[in-house]
Amino acid sequence: MLTFTLKRLVSGVILLAVVATATFFLAHAAIPDPTLGLLGSAATPEAQQALAAKIGTDRPVIVQFGDWIAGLLRGDLGDSWKNFQPVGAQIALKLPVTLSVVTAAVLLSAVLGGLLGVLAGLRPGTWIDKLVKAGAVILFALPGFWVALLLVMTFAVQLKWFPAVGYVQPQESVGGWLQSITLPAISLALGAVVMIAEQLRNAIIRADGLDYMRTLRSRGLPQWRIVVHLLRNSAPPSLTILALMFVGLLSGAIIVEQIFALPGIGPLTQASSQNGDIPMLLGITVVTVVFVVIINFLLDILLGWINPKARVK
Repeated sequence: MLTFTLKRLVSGVILLAVVATATFFLAHAAIPDPTLGLLGSAATPEAQQALAAKIGTDRPVIVQFGDWIAGLLRGDLGDSWKNFQPVGAQIALKLPVTLSVVTAAVLLSAVLGGLLGVLAGLRPGTWIDKLVKAGAVILFALPGFWVALLLVMTFAVQLKWFPAVGYVQPQESVGGWLQSITLPAISLALGAVVMIAEQLRNAIIRADGLDYMRTLRSRGLPQWRIVVHLLRNSAPPSLTILALMFVGLLSGAIIVEQIFALPGIGPLTQASSQNGDIPMLLGITVVTVVFVVIINFLLDILLGWINPKARVK
């Protein structure tokens, strides 16, 4: 298990290094002159030259890369080119908002998707099974932003159960915080719920037809123990989907945060792209990849614990 864990850690570090390097050079290739975005089209050549000297873009790209990597190894993401404040501090202010919405969406997806998947898998052909199949088709066909707008119009504007926009810090009011993240989390989770339910349903049906399950039933085991054995053998594909959903929801949160006016990573990413704030974009990318590596690492450890054969593979 230790060798398995070390291999996953090394692969995560390699992934982070590759993505960070590629993102740096792609960002500089896409934004060859960031001073235009930072100062505006009316900026004079003298002002552009002065800003380029201040932020260091007048130096060769490879030199800039070396300085950025050196800072990254020290845990320093650099300073924003827009307001010259530390990138890490600004991300730290926005990241809890995004993580709270995404975490709530993942938990909602896991609970509802798992429940529907188990019920549909244990009783194939029933109305629950048909509901899962229909929901998978319908929700995947609907655009996510349209679902978010529909939730706002129904539950915020008409019923007034939740706020339409804004975010409440949990230290200010736990109830207000839960209300402010409920609709964004639901809009992110709907597609994930049916995907997890469909995946778990199919895995349970496959596992239920295996010889060892018939042997367990012939021994007279209670139904709850049968379900536990089914879940143990059917969970790995669904856990993989759930981990991928977490990564995908981080990207989807950018649009949802715009719709619900949440002060998360989404608006910060959009503003940085428009302004040509490369250090901020790089910082957001690195932080996102770190979370991806952590989630994949935890998933591999969990799958290795559930299925020892995964450790060999």
